[in-house]
Amino acid sequence: MAGIRPFDARALLTPPDPRAAKAFTAQLRTEGKLPGTGAAIAAYAIALAFIGGVGVVIIVLAVVLSPFLREGSIILGVLFLIPIGLGLGGLALAWFVGQKTQRTQEDRRFRLAGFSRDVGMEYVPAVPAPPLPGVLFGIGSDRTGYDILRGREPRFVEIGNYAYTTSDGKNTHTSRWGYIAIRLDVPLPHIVLDAVGNGVKLGLWERGQRLSLEGDFDRYFHLSCPEGYERDALYLFTPDVMARFIDNASALEVEIVDDWMFLYSPEELSTTDPARWAWAFAVVSALLDKLDQWARWRDDRLQEAAPAPRPVPVAAAPGAVAPTAAAPAPAPLPMTFTPAPVGVAPPGQRLKRSNAWLIALLVVAGSLIVIPLVAFAAGFLFFLAQ
Repeated sequence: MAGIRPFDARALLTPPDPRAAKAFTAQLRTEGKLPGTGAAIAAYAIALAFIGGVGVVIIVLAVVLSPFLREGSIILGVLFLIPIGLGLGGLALAWFVGQKTQRTQEDRRFRLAGFSRDVGMEYVPAVPAPPLPGVLFGIGSDRTGYDILRGREPRFVEIGNYAYTTSDGKNTHTSRWGYIAIRLDVPLPHIVLDAVGNGVKLGLWERGQRLSLEGDFDRYFHLSCPEGYERDALYLFTPDVMARFIDNASALEVEIVDDWMFLYSPEELSTTDPARWAWAFAVVSALLDKLDQWARWRDDRLQEAAPAPRPVPVAAAPGAVAPTAAAPAPAPLPMTFTPAPVGVAPPGQRLKRSNAWLIALLVVAGSLIVIPLVAFAAGFLFFLAQ
């Protein structure tokens, strides 16, 4: 990647060092860069105390009732203690699995931090609710970016993973994505490139916002832009830019919003796999070469609100004589023109979402009401006719 040190993946391939990894994770928590594990430990302690308390109650009851139950008290006590033993076994298994998962995560953080240092980037272990304008960063709850690498030269680039939770009222589902965030020079219209072959979509947009581009671009991406901004999209996506996206990013969802460009992957991008990092760096390097030309784009709709051109007064030279009727009039004063301001007019700032799902829901709900009413009315009329 231009502006980043040469690609060096040795930190991702070094043998595990559990002590160093554990100390690094503890340092991150001390610096406040990583949430603590207090909640998980507290939940485990509560579960252990509950199971232990139930076991104590059962033993006490068995002792108190033993004179009445005689030999049956032992059998009854054993029957009650079986689920207690299973519960304790489950907690022990959960503790073992949790410790193994924690060691794996500590090793992963340690490797990624070393890799980020070697390539001249910054490692950020976690960011709750990332303040990014991309469409994915506003979905669901428990939104978290994690294992993030940031570079600032020649422009700000962030490569990381992102997770959020959605719920339908009965079940919850955690979605995980990999993403690349690139800061642009100026705000641009909201444009989404839906990759044809990756099986995912960022959203459903209103009809009339789909734009077909020349060549084979439509075989790889479906481009959506706000109505009225088709000419601007053609200005941004010149044939050479389209070729870069086809050759390097055809497996990714692409979103341009405000002064950001996001590339989303349905799989994690920040991993300990050197091959995946080499591919991510290659994608960024290929696109950075073409982003400078986007800095010249301006929204003509903002030009209408710009101040009107005005003459620039020119100071008279010392000793100059005022014009008379016989003297020719001076040349017209030069005009200054205010260039279009940087930014995007409101119609181009966001794509309009489709309400097709709402219409379908209303149709289904209506059919559930109308069909029974029609059947009842038909049956009632048939009864009257009889």
